[in-house]
Amino acid sequence: MYKKYIKRLLDIFFSLSLIIILSPVIICTYILVRISLKESAVFKQERPGLNENNFVIYKFKTMNSRKDINGVLLPDDIRLTTFGKIIRKLSLDELPQFFNVLKGDMSFIGPRPLLKEYLTLYDAEQRKRHNVRPGITGWAQVNGRNAISWKEKFIFDKYYVENISLVLDIKIVWLTIKKLLKRSDISSDTYVTMEKFKGN
Repeated sequence: MYKKYIKRLLDIFFSLSLIIILSPVIICTYILVRISLKESAVFKQERPGLNENNFVIYKFKTMNSRKDINGVLLPDDIRLTTFGKIIRKLSLDELPQFFNVLKGDMSFIGPRPLLKEYLTLYDAEQRKRHNVRPGITGWAQVNGRNAISWKEKFIFDKYYVENISLVLDIKIVWLTIKKLLKRSDISSDTYVTMEKFKGN
């Protein structure tokens, strides 16, 4: 009952409520990102979601679009802006995903939506992460986020998919709030963003 109906109803209620309540923050962040980058403030990218169906994820941009002489994007650590570091540390870059939740592309809680190119690299167990809607936060995020290995992430994702419950979701929300206040596990030790998954 919770997995099939109640979870989605809660997503709709809380996403709509937060969009309304945080609209001043969302609008101000949009304006500041636009001014900082002098380009579109919203990052859009296709990601595989529930049942591996693609959807467009929304995030505020934290990196500019600078390219080298061959037209290839420069490394993330070069393109990450000062303001981008701030909104990433505060997790403000995730705010546009409330609209993904409202639309039904995502849930507040679930495995993070990864890149389309990873689909061909998953084994049968790792593919189970697509048996539920992807989330803004999840069991892997509160257990290390970018500070843990890919193998550990998939283990946590599988655990969540197989053990969804209201109690587990409440626990994840509580741990997410604690991590946001501590501003922990934002990046791995080596990468500005998590190293790409290269298969098993």
